[in-house]
Amino acid sequence: QVDLAESGGGLVQAGGSLKLSCAASGRAFSQFGMGWFRQVPGKDREIVARITRSTGTTHYADSVKGRFTISRDNAKNTLYLQMNSLKPSDTAVYYCAAQGSTLTWTYWGQGTQVTVSS
Repeated sequence: QVDLAESGGGLVQAGGSLKLSCAASGRAFSQFGMGWFRQVPGKDREIVARITRSTGTTHYADSVKGRFTISRDNAKNTLYLQMNSLKPSDTAVYYCAAQGSTLTWTYWGQGTQVTVSS
């Protein structure tokens, strides 16, 4: 079991930056593969980026490659998402998630709203 809590969302102009954080508590954070997802009303939740538990290898959705960076600090039990060159199409509720023992996305935070104005 791990509890996740996102922070850092807000309103930003197009071209701006935001950094999201996800604080984890419970089981050892380093044991979990982690990811960031986003969802807009009426659409399915989509994965934005993920980072493995062991090597820290990262993967990104094509729509955010070169603009977003996922990272983790296992000593601080925190996951980050640095978002640069934001676009109005990045507007969504952003969620962090952790993979369970079967590598499915089992644990979820409550989400944080990111709004990018044009």
